[in-house]
Amino acid sequence: MQTLTIFYDPDCGLCTNFKRWLITQESYPALDFNPYNSEQASARLPIIADLDPASEIVVMADDGRWWQGPAAWVTCLWALKRYRAWSFRLATPKLLPIVAKLCHLLSENRLQVSHLLRLQPEALNRVVSQLHPTHHTCPDSSCVVSSLQKAKQNASHSPSA
Repeated sequence: MQTLTIFYDPDCGLCTNFKRWLITQESYPALDFNPYNSEQASARLPIIADLDPASEIVVMADDGRWWQGPAAWVTCLWALKRYRAWSFRLATPKLLPIVAKLCHLLSENRLQVSHLLRLQPEALNRVVSQLHPTHHTCPDSSCVVSSLQKAKQNASHSPSA
């Protein structure tokens, strides 16, 4: 697998922040992100509308295999260098049912969780950046990665208390 496509909800703060987090992680395959309701998503996976991706995450390998729900979450972890070992642990028969319950709970309540945690969806970030030009957002999250790198540099150069 060279590329893993992650279909996400750009109107969900939790989904958008998960995407941002994934972008900051080192991965084995390249990660490609598509809003589940976009033309690109329909072209990439013609049956995506039938899968009800608004209810549960869908990911797709470049060879045509796809996963949804808990298997999709575990596949996302599998793609990450730092979390691949965790993906194998979570996919075991003892832990997978717990993962499934947690994934379903989060999926069913993702909009409420987003609101509770004040996680902004992409559309709101665009509006905020238009209203407040000093509030910087970037569609590919390169500014997030840059900010994280600067924060790490500042932390390593700061005298300890």
